[in-house]
Amino acid sequence: QVQLVESGGGLVQAGGSLRVSCAASARSFGAYNMGWFRQAPGKEREFVAAISRSGGRTYYVDSVKGRFTISRDNAKNTVYLEMNSLKPEDTAVYYCAADTTITDVSTQEYEYDYWGQGIQVTVSL
Repeated sequence: QVQLVESGGGLVQAGGSLRVSCAASARSFGAYNMGWFRQAPGKEREFVAAISRSGGRTYYVDSVKGRFTISRDNAKNTVYLEMNSLKPEDTAVYYCAADTTITDVSTQEYEYDYWGQGIQVTVSL
Protein backbone atom coordinates (compact mmCIF):
# COMPACT_ATOMS: atom_id res chain seq x y z
CA GLN A 1 0.00 0.00 0.00
CA VAL A 2 1.29 3.43 -0.96
CA GLN A 3 0.02 6.59 0.67
CA LEU A 4 0.49 9.90 -1.12
CA VAL A 5 -0.03 13.25 0.56
CA GLU A 6 0.02 16.49 -1.38
CA SER A 7 0.90 19.86 0.13
CA GLY A 8 1.70 23.41 -0.91
CA GLY A 9 -1.41 24.40 -2.81
CA GLY A 10 -3.27 27.64 -2.36
CA LEU A 11 -4.25 30.91 -3.98
CA VAL A 12 -1.90 32.83 -6.25
CA GLN A 13 -2.27 35.70 -8.68
CA ALA A 14 -1.90 35.17 -12.40
CA GLY A 15 1.76 35.28 -13.38
CA GLY A 16 2.83 34.01 -9.99
CA SER A 17 4.48 30.78 -8.91
CA LEU A 18 3.61 27.90 -6.63
CA ARG A 19 5.21 24.58 -5.76
CA VAL A 20 3.18 21.57 -4.78
CA SER A 21 4.76 18.56 -3.16
CA CYS A 22 3.72 14.95 -2.76
CA ALA A 23 5.18 12.81 -0.01
CA ALA A 24 4.98 9.05 -0.37
CA SER A 25 4.91 6.52 2.42
CA ALA A 26 6.49 3.68 0.45
CA ARG A 27 10.08 2.65 1.02
CA SER A 28 10.20 1.63 -2.66
CA PHE A 29 9.41 5.15 -3.84
CA GLY A 30 12.48 5.14 -6.08
CA ALA A 31 11.02 2.20 -8.02
CA TYR A 32 7.86 4.07 -9.02
CA ASN A 33 7.19 6.37 -11.91
CA MET A 34 5.27 9.38 -10.63
CA GLY A 35 2.74 11.70 -12.21
CA TRP A 36 0.73 14.82 -11.59
CA PHE A 37 -2.83 15.20 -12.84
CA ARG A 38 -5.41 17.93 -12.35
CA GLN A 39 -9.14 18.36 -12.47
CA ALA A 40 -10.74 21.72 -13.10
CA PRO A 41 -14.37 22.43 -12.16
CA GLY A 42 -16.73 20.78 -14.62
CA LYS A 43 -13.92 19.04 -16.49
CA GLU A 44 -12.40 15.60 -16.56
CA ARG A 45 -9.12 14.90 -14.81
CA GLU A 46 -6.17 15.45 -17.14
CA PHE A 47 -2.49 14.55 -17.25
CA VAL A 48 -0.08 17.35 -16.32
CA ALA A 49 3.40 15.87 -15.89
CA ALA A 50 5.24 12.63 -15.22
CA ILE A 51 8.73 11.64 -14.18
CA SER A 52 10.66 8.41 -14.41
CA ARG A 53 12.05 6.48 -11.46
CA SER A 54 15.47 8.09 -11.60
CA GLY A 55 14.15 11.49 -12.62
CA GLY A 56 15.99 11.32 -15.90
CA ARG A 57 12.89 11.51 -18.08
CA THR A 58 10.03 13.95 -17.77
CA TYR A 59 6.85 14.48 -19.76
CA TYR A 60 4.41 17.38 -19.85
CA VAL A 61 1.08 18.25 -21.35
CA ASP A 62 1.55 20.92 -24.01
CA SER A 63 -0.34 23.56 -22.07
CA VAL A 64 2.25 23.61 -19.25
CA LYS A 65 5.49 23.06 -21.16
CA GLY A 66 8.00 25.76 -20.35
CA ARG A 67 6.05 26.82 -17.25
CA PHE A 68 5.88 23.73 -15.03
CA THR A 69 8.72 21.51 -13.86
CA ILE A 70 8.33 18.09 -12.28
CA SER A 71 11.14 16.78 -10.12
CA ARG A 72 11.72 14.22 -7.40
CA ASP A 73 13.92 13.55 -4.43
CA ASN A 74 14.07 9.81 -3.87
CA ALA A 75 15.92 10.24 -0.58
CA LYS A 76 12.93 12.19 0.73
CA ASN A 77 10.26 10.06 -0.99
CA THR A 78 8.87 13.24 -2.51
CA VAL A 79 7.85 14.46 -5.94
CA TYR A 80 7.41 18.14 -6.74
CA LEU A 81 5.59 20.24 -9.30
CA GLU A 82 7.02 23.72 -9.68
CA MET A 83 4.49 25.97 -11.41
CA ASN A 84 5.51 29.31 -12.86
CA SER A 85 3.71 31.93 -14.96
CA LEU A 86 0.44 30.60 -13.63
CA LYS A 87 -2.76 31.32 -15.51
CA PRO A 88 -6.38 31.27 -14.33
CA GLU A 89 -6.91 28.19 -16.49
CA ASP A 90 -4.41 26.33 -14.29
CA THR A 91 -6.97 26.48 -11.48
CA ALA A 92 -7.77 22.91 -10.49
CA VAL A 93 -7.40 20.23 -7.89
CA TYR A 94 -3.96 18.73 -8.41
CA TYR A 95 -3.36 15.04 -7.73
CA CYS A 96 -0.13 13.13 -7.53
CA ALA A 97 -0.12 9.49 -8.54
CA ALA A 98 2.22 6.53 -8.39
CA ASP A 99 2.66 3.91 -11.07
CA THR A 100 4.05 0.89 -9.27
CA THR A 101 3.70 -1.69 -12.01
CA ILE A 102 4.59 -0.32 -15.43
CA THR A 103 8.12 -0.01 -16.73
CA ASP A 104 7.67 2.96 -19.04
CA VAL A 105 6.54 6.37 -17.85
CA SER A 106 2.89 6.83 -18.67
CA THR A 107 0.69 9.84 -19.34
CA GLN A 108 -2.45 7.74 -18.98
CA GLU A 109 -4.53 8.02 -15.84
CA TYR A 110 -5.48 4.32 -15.81
CA GLU A 111 -1.82 3.26 -15.56
CA TYR A 112 -1.46 4.84 -12.11
CA ASP A 113 -2.58 2.70 -9.21
CA TYR A 114 -2.14 4.96 -6.18
CA TRP A 115 -3.45 8.49 -5.82
CA GLY A 116 -3.23 11.32 -3.35
CA GLN A 117 -6.28 13.08 -2.01
CA GLY A 118 -5.70 16.15 -4.16
CA ILE A 119 -4.88 19.75 -3.36
CA GLN A 120 -6.52 22.93 -4.57
CA VAL A 121 -4.58 25.42 -6.67
CA THR A 122 -6.44 28.61 -7.49
CA VAL A 123 -5.06 31.27 -9.83
CA SER A 124 -6.80 34.64 -9.71
CA LEU A 125 -6.72 37.44 -12.23
